[in-house]
Amino acid sequence: MANSSQESKNFSNDEYQAVIEGLKKIYSQKIKSLETTYNFEGFHSPPLTDSDIEAKPIILLMGQYSTGKTTFIKYLLEKEYPGSHIGVEPTTDRFVAVMGGVEEKIIPGNAAAVDSHLPFRGLNKFGQAFLTRFQVSQFPSPILENMSIIDTPGILAGDKQRLDRGYDFTSVIEWFAERADLILLFFDSHKLDISNEFKLAITSLKGQEEKVRVLLNKADMVDGQQLMRVYGAMMWSLGKVVQTPEVMRVYLGSFWSDKPSNSFDDCRTLLDAEQKDLLRSLRELPHNATIRKINEIVKRARISKVHAYIIGHLKKEMPSIFGKESKQKELIEKLDKEFVKIQHRYHLAPGDFPNLERFKAGLSVYKFDKFNSLKSQLIDKVDDALSSDLPKLMSKVPQGNRMLPASERNPFDMTLTVKNNARLDLPPSYWDFSAVNKQEALAQFNAMKPNNGKVSGESVKPVLMETGLEKAVLAKIWKLADWDEDGYMDIDQFAVALHLCKAVTSGGEIPEELPPTLKPSSKL
Repeated sequence: MANSSQESKNFSNDEYQAVIEGLKKIYSQKIKSLETTYNFEGFHSPPLTDSDIEAKPIILLMGQYSTGKTTFIKYLLEKEYPGSHIGVEPTTDRFVAVMGGVEEKIIPGNAAAVDSHLPFRGLNKFGQAFLTRFQVSQFPSPILENMSIIDTPGILAGDKQRLDRGYDFTSVIEWFAERADLILLFFDSHKLDISNEFKLAITSLKGQEEKVRVLLNKADMVDGQQLMRVYGAMMWSLGKVVQTPEVMRVYLGSFWSDKPSNSFDDCRTLLDAEQKDLLRSLRELPHNATIRKINEIVKRARISKVHAYIIGHLKKEMPSIFGKESKQKELIEKLDKEFVKIQHRYHLAPGDFPNLERFKAGLSVYKFDKFNSLKSQLIDKVDDALSSDLPKLMSKVPQGNRMLPASERNPFDMTLTVKNNARLDLPPSYWDFSAVNKQEALAQFNAMKPNNGKVSGESVKPVLMETGLEKAVLAKIWKLADWDEDGYMDIDQFAVALHLCKAVTSGGEIPEELPPTLKPSSKL
């Protein structure tokens, strides 16, 4: 297997730094003041710090004991992180944030949770029982300059470990999952049963499904026929836990520090291709994480705006002198009706309103007459951020994934050659963009959940593979349709790719160069 340093070099997110700086400025100047004025922290979450917004993309690793999480980190970084230990028994008994640093050091959980330069201050709410089982391991690494990795405790079967932890393991997983950009669920080809605690942890990922990937590790410890059976058994077990209509992306891998002598090589080509796909997805993290951060700030701004309207309304409804206590009780009891009033008065989306019962519980510790009155200038700043600043910032996110080497912008193997079979000539009209069925392609395109109007080669690859065409043909089609050579496709490029696939399956021959007429006029 190729050395990971060659495959993982150029994990650079320098292009995105200007976008992050702009996001910090928009949040601090136009959104944060609304949150602090109307007690947003008491009902939702604390104000974001610069370190929260600057935080590098996070990969969260989850799995039962001895599935190879720590070994996978060693494979990526080409060395063990400070404090790690690899063995057949459960070796990681704590949450470890593996991060870049100028020197090797371990920061205990209590210190990490109060460090303003680290994005972990929110972990204080889990108390000493958790913080003593958390640490940050820092050391210099080119890969860690652009991402952080969270190594989690290996999960044992049964309830004993869950009770012995002393903290709410599932809630901690949920906290990290909300902030992660990629969640990898590790399975061992010899241990597919999902323990009760692992089920709870997977269930806590609800709402984060688009980030979740599955890694069937140590896949070379069984032969090809057994691997098919293991894969099917794992998907069956996982299907009983993950209630989602979409099938999670599963990678096959064998990320060994030292390859065992009793491993099988009959699926080596497949495993190498799968590992390459996984490493490619890691390179996309800075791009995807930047878009996610902007989306999260948009979501936060919308929620904080609704929150301000609620608090301002409750303040306004309070009497100036007598009957404050009874009026506050009445407002809490009829809060659902007050929500409807606020929604219609300010033309707000129902989906932006908080959970009714949780909000009631939060209100119980406040006196409504002490709330601040609604200030239109604060609302105007947030509206300006939502309507102007944030959309402009999103447009500045680099299109595609410029961190990918040019050789990897085509998800198909370009070393293969196209067989020169006899082909039928297609009419000239076929090579005009007006013949491309863009509407038919739109549903498939949207199903791949485009970011900033584009989908990655990793997402498009299985769709094109379903055509049954040879990989060499698909490589040529990708090269033609990805005319800006960024490793991504927008809807026009994807529709053209399907159009070219249809040409081949219809018996036609695709050209060596894409005819200009097959591009929409806006892309010429």
